Amino acid sequence: MREKAPAFVRGLAVGHGQAYGGHTGCTVVLGPFRGAVEVRGLATGTRELDALSPHHLVPRVDAILLTGGSAFGLAAADGVMTWLEGEGRGYDTGVVPVPIVPAAVIFDLRSDAPRPDTETGDAACRDARESGFGEGRVGVGSGATVGKIAGLEGAMAGGFGAWSVPFGEYRVGALVVVNALGDVLDDDGHIVAGARRPDGSFLDAAAVLRRGGVDAGEMSEGTRSPVAGTNTTLAVVATDMPVGKIDLGRVARVAANALARRISPVHTPFDGDVVFAVSTAQEEQPLSSREVLALGAAAQGALEVAIVRAVTEGTR
Repeated sequence: MREKAPAFVRGLAVGHGQAYGGHTGCTVVLGPFRGAVEVRGLATGTRELDALSPHHLVPRVDAILLTGGSAFGLAAADGVMTWLEGEGRGYDTGVVPVPIVPAAVIFDLRSDAPRPDTETGDAACRDARESGFGEGRVGVGSGATVGKIAGLEGAMAGGFGAWSVPFGEYRVGALVVVNALGDVLDDDGHIVAGARRPDGSFLDAAAVLRRGGVDAGEMSEGTRSPVAGTNTTLAVVATDMPVGKIDLGRVARVAANALARRISPVHTPFDGDVVFAVSTAQEEQPLSSREVLALGAAAQGALEVAIVRAVTEGTR
């Protein structure tokens, strides 16, 4: 029997929006929550990440948007802001509430397909729910691919994955869209999705790079070499534990190691990897170094499972 993801994290709602044609989309994580961010990739496309700094005036953000469409897809954040404004949510400026929506993009551009826009962002907000949200080829994962070391022709479908685990009286969860250059690995280091030869067998991107590149016979006819900036893994790790911004930044740093355990190679010049960490608790408490490590390890574990689910849930 197919394993179902358990209940997610209290205080969060997740929604998907599809651009017309279904080749791309966006996913919104609605709060509000405190947040932090860890940027590991070298080819990121983002908006309002400064609001997650512990030095920023705004103590909490209202949502995080993960979107396709490369930088064009950041337009979907306007739809999220408009929906939040209609709900009366946002930072109180004394004039009107201003919703704060950090966002990050993946590259899934097609010349013949629309990109996420304000309507897509609005649709994602209207779809948001605390549990039962889809995985696989939905929302921001609609056009995601993985295993592109030998070009897009040998790649496999990526997607959106989620998982959560208990952490004492609290819960820790992870959401991720995998659109990576590299292969996705299971617990034993075996490739579950990645670059393939014309006969369908896996290439093993890391091995290819160690020997100096892809041989001509391992690429499909007409294959183009990878293009910088056309891949990305975006993740949100979340908890209802009362964690402050500084400790969330430390948790994000530990949790980001999940990408290195499950994607090979990772954090390349071709990828724009970003990991957010958020807490939905109203209050915050300082954590000991031991508690930060334990929470980071739990977040890393949940994210590892979510990465694998992102490339397997849509294929079952």
